Amino acid sequence: MSPWPWLKALHLIFMISWFAGLFYLPRLFVHHAMSLDQPVLDEKFKEMERKLYYFVTPWMILTLAFGIWMLLAGAWAAYGSMMWLHIKLLLVGILVGYHFWCGKLMRDFRDGKNRHSHKWYRWFNEFPLFLLVAIVLLAVFKPF
Repeated sequence: MSPWPWLKALHLIFMISWFAGLFYLPRLFVHHAMSLDQPVLDEKFKEMERKLYYFVTPWMILTLAFGIWMLLAGAWAAYGSMMWLHIKLLLVGILVGYHFWCGKLMRDFRDGKNRHSHKWYRWFNEFPLFLLVAIVLLAVFKPF
């Protein structure tokens, strides 16, 4: 039996878990930015953000690990010459950067150095959705 379905399933499971965190963490930032004048809430948001960030980081690592495994197991040989895969990998790289940017923003809140308004975080929160749509459409339709 081919390991391919298992690799793909695990890649998707960890990707969904990672995205759940990437959608929720910036929402915490929105509410945190709105409650900075309330010390009890400020501390609670710091704790929630830290726990969530460190909870979803392994899902990112496992998503990448199973994605790389799929590439090595034949996806690169089959699709490496196609532009859609290169664009998808670039978008995944941007998504990893977004994840680490969330970590920086979390540390800024922790250290009392937040520079952004709740409105800015509302826009920031939408970015991973655009990446998700583009990545999924590229992987499913393989347009070019």
